[in-house]
Amino acid sequence: MTAAPFVRPVIRPDADILARVPGLCLGLMAHEVEVEPSRPDCRDYLDNDLSPRLLARMEQEPLAQWPNLGPSRAACKACGKDPGRYRISSEALYRRLKQGKGLYAINSVVDANNVASLETGFSLGSYTLTSLQGDIVFRRGQAGETYEGIGKGGLNLEHLPLLADALGPFGSPVSDSTRALVDERTRLCLTVIYGFDGKAPVEAALRTSAVLFARFCRCRPLCEPWCVQG
Repeated sequence: MTAAPFVRPVIRPDADILARVPGLCLGLMAHEVEVEPSRPDCRDYLDNDLSPRLLARMEQEPLAQWPNLGPSRAACKACGKDPGRYRISSEALYRRLKQGKGLYAINSVVDANNVASLETGFSLGSYTLTSLQGDIVFRRGQAGETYEGIGKGGLNLEHLPLLADALGPFGSPVSDSTRALVDERTRLCLTVIYGFDGKAPVEAALRTSAVLFARFCRCRPLCEPWCVQG
């Protein structure tokens, strides 16, 4: 018996967030993955190629001026969240490098996700598809909404741009929830690029990210990458 063809999850932004951030564009990849422990080749690339390049650039250009970072910060502010207090995840990664802290080694998929974020400047989130239910909406967090952020404890989601399925919020460009995290049990993975400045930079980031995921983790695309706008 042949397996049923993969059906892309339904993902849409709501009218409120589109009015606040008209340049919103989500880049999406769906993969079948074999999650491994952190790989030496990924760590070598990060330590000996990517990090030195980024640190040299940080000496010359403030992070606020980097493409894709500025629009992401502006989008959080437009949604009503202070980007200085709730830093987008790509900025947090850059700041860790600048402070000499390095990145946590998690597993092959999460490490590839973080490398792609550093290369592109976008916040990326990778999620276990089987942990998600129903259609997915990109919207602002509502009063009283929280979730357990990975490595962050309880996160106040009010006004934060976020992804929510039938069970509630599970991911954002700031911090993802523990509910849909990628671990050794994950077989189907959804990766989201959080873009806020139109389609062209997101399409470029999708191409870069697809190469990095193929290089640093065992993954097989389930469909062509795609974008979601208004």
